[in-house]
Order: sequence, then C-alpha cells, then structure tokens
Amino acid sequence: MSLTVIDLDLNNTTHAAALLELLDHYAQDPMGGGQGLKPEVKATLVAGLKGVPVYHGGLALAGDKPVGLINCFAGFSTFAARPLLNIHDIVVRRDRRRQGIGQALLAWAETKARALGCCKLTLEVLSNNQQAMASYQLAGFAPYVLDPAAGQALFLQKLLAEEKS
Repeated sequence: MSLTVIDLDLNNTTHAAALLELLDHYAQDPMGGGQGLKPEVKATLVAGLKGVPVYHGGLALAGDKPVGLINCFAGFSTFAARPLLNIHDIVVRRDRRRQGIGQALLAWAETKARALGCCKLTLEVLSNNQQAMASYQLAGFAPYVLDPAAGQALFLQKLLAEEKS
C-alpha cells in the first residue's frame, strides 16, 4: 500500500467531499457517538472551517483513495507562551485500521506543529477507547499532569443551547 498524508485543501471539492465522508464515517462509529453527521452539519461544515484561520487538516491517501483524516486547530499555551496544536478528530476507515494510517496522521500533525513553532500537541480521547489510547501512546502521547499529587487533567464540556429567535 502506498500511503501519503497531504494537507487537506478545503477549496478542493474532492478533499472537501473526503472530509465530510470520513468525518461521517467516524461519527457513525461507537467511539464517535454512533450516529452520522446531521444534514445541516454536512451542509455547513466546509464553509465553516474555511472561516477558521487556525484550522489544519491532513488527508491520508492509499493511492488516490481517502482512508484517513486528521482535523487540528492551533491554540496557545499560556504556561509556555507558545502556540500548540490540538488534534480534534482523527479518523481511519474501519477496514483500514491497524495498517499504520493513524501513526502516519499523527506524524503529519507533529510535523505541522513543529512547522508552526508549537510547544506541544494535545488531544482528547474516550477513556474506554483502548485501541486509540495504544496508538497515541505509541506516538509518544501521555496523560497531562502538572503535579502527580493533583492528578491528571480531564476534558470537560458544557453544551450551549442554540438561542431561538
């Protein structure tokens, strides 16, 4: 298998279609929520991402077939006073897992982060996603700890309801 990871170009209709298809594939997986993307998300995602200047996407291709995706967003570490790159989504087609595609996507993100002058890569993962955890550990990721006595950092969210006019 000839595998390459390229920068995803949101203005390229083939890349945009691959982004939507792969992200929907991930959303249908139990580790992605078990439901596909909502139609309104599919209709607005690419345009929305085009308006986010800190977006960086990588597309894994086996030949010319999209087999993986990584969506990243630049942020900033106040403790290091330097940028960071957060991996928001990483997708590998179910039938292509355990073939090094995830590692290739993570390597792409690390190369991108270094080029941006980032101090670190961050990501979140479901605690029972053992396959992903093993892949991340293989790539050098570890739980975020400032002081072992204080414990590991946790990823929390607060959903904001859309206001109705």
